[in-house]
Amino acid sequence: MKTNPPEAITPDTPPPVADAALGLAAKYARPGPRYTSYPTAPHFADETAPKRYLRDSAVARQLSTNPLSLYVHLPFCADICYYCACNKVVTRNRDAAREYLFYLEKEIELQSALVGNKRPITQLHWGGGTPTFLEDAELTRLMHILATHFRLLADDHREYSIEVDPRTVGNDTLALLKGIGFNRISMGVQDFDPRVQASVNRVQQYDMVAELTANVRALRFKSLGFDLIYGLPHQTMASVSETLRKVVTLAPDRIACYSYAHLPHRFSSQRAIDRLTLPSADNKLRLHELISDTLQRNGYVHIGMDHYVKPDDELALAQNEGRLQRNFQGYSRQLAFDTLGIGASAISHMGDDYLQNATQLEEYYARLRAGEFPIQRGYRMSWEDKLRYHIIMSLACHMRLDINELEDQFAVRFGDHFGQQIAALGEMIADELVELRDDLLLITGKGRPFIRNICMVFDAYLEAPPTNGNAVIYSATI
Repeated sequence: MKTNPPEAITPDTPPPVADAALGLAAKYARPGPRYTSYPTAPHFADETAPKRYLRDSAVARQLSTNPLSLYVHLPFCADICYYCACNKVVTRNRDAAREYLFYLEKEIELQSALVGNKRPITQLHWGGGTPTFLEDAELTRLMHILATHFRLLADDHREYSIEVDPRTVGNDTLALLKGIGFNRISMGVQDFDPRVQASVNRVQQYDMVAELTANVRALRFKSLGFDLIYGLPHQTMASVSETLRKVVTLAPDRIACYSYAHLPHRFSSQRAIDRLTLPSADNKLRLHELISDTLQRNGYVHIGMDHYVKPDDELALAQNEGRLQRNFQGYSRQLAFDTLGIGASAISHMGDDYLQNATQLEEYYARLRAGEFPIQRGYRMSWEDKLRYHIIMSLACHMRLDINELEDQFAVRFGDHFGQQIAALGEMIADELVELRDDLLLITGKGRPFIRNICMVFDAYLEAPPTNGNAVIYSATI
C-alpha cells in the first residue's frame, strides 16, 4: 500500500535555542543515570539479597492479593541495530527461541509458586530484544503458560503491551496478539530518514509503518506507541523535522523519544557508528527542543523526561492525578506497586527489594537446570533510599516535589536533611532550571531537558562505586 504522508502542522522554522541555553548544554552534559530505578541497576550488587528475598517472601507473597505488574524479557533479534543498548541475542537460529521458552516455563513455575496465583496481573509487558522474533505458535504458548500460572485479566483497565519490530510483524500476527490478550502495541520506529536508518542498520520504509499502523487501528488496540531516538548519526534539524511530520501524520497515541546513548566501549555494536557523524551536545539540545515544540504544537502533552501523549491518554490523566510512575519499561500508570521480571536479565521490584536475573543465557539456563531461581544479584532499599526514591521519581514524573508531602510521609525536615543538596541546587536556580519555594521544588520549562542532572543532585550513589568493584558507565545527560 503506497501512502503519501499529508501535511501535518510543524513549525515553519525550528524553535530558537538561545545561546545561553546552548551554554547550559555544554555545562551540564555529563554522564548520569536515566533513573528507571533508584538506586540504579549498577548498585544491585548484593549476592545475598536473592536468598534473603526468597526466605522473607515465601509466605507473605503467597498470601497477598495485591495487584502485580509482570515483565517478560525476550532477548532475541534476527539482526543487530547498531545503536541498541538492550540485553539481546542476535541469531537466525529458530531453535534458540524454543530452548529459551523451555527454561522460561521453569522460571514461571518457580515464581508462581513463590508469589502465588491470586494476585491480579494488572500490567503485562513483553520486551526485548524483539518479542515478535517468536513465531505465532510460540507467542500463543507463552501466553498460555502465563495464564496457567498467574491470574491474567480480561477487563478494560488492564495494560497488556508488547514491543514489535515493524519488519517482523504482519497483519496475521497482529490479529493473534490481539486475540491472546494484548491491548497495547509499542512500535520501534527510531527515525524515518533513509540515511540515518542505513547508518544504524535498521531500514524500514514509511509505507511499511503506515500500513502496520492502519492494521493496529483496524484491530482496535487500545493504544499504539512509537519509539523514536534523537542523537543518531546524520540526524539534522531538517531530517528530524521530516520524521516528525510523518509521525504526526500517523498520529500514534504515545511517543517515547529517547536520547541516544553512545557507549561503544560497553556495547560493541555501537563501534560500527562513526562518532564524527553524531550530533554535538548543542545540536542534541536543538533536536530536543524541536521535538518538544513540534509535538506539543500538534496537540501532544509532554510527560516526564521523554514521553509525549494525547491529552486524553491515560498517562496524561495519571500525571494530573499524581499516579504516574517510572520504571524499567518507561512511564506507566501505577496499577501495581510490585513488578515481577521474568527472563534473562529481567529486573524485579518487589516491596523493598530489587532483584536481577542472570544476564547471560548460559548462566540463566544453568541455574534453572539446577532447580534454582535464576536471580543473580539484588538490593534491599533502606529508609534513606526510599526517601530519595520519592524525591527522584517525583521530579522525573511530575516535574515537582511537594515538600510538605515529603516531610509528612517521612517525618523529616527537608531543609535540615538535604542542606548540602539545596546548596548544590543554587547554580541550577541561578540558571533558571529549578525554582525552590518553601513548599515546592519545581523544574521549569527551561530545566526540562536537564531533568536527569536535577535528579542527580539527590543521588547518594553517584560518587560511590558499586560493591562488586565494577566501573559504573552512564550515558551523557545531554
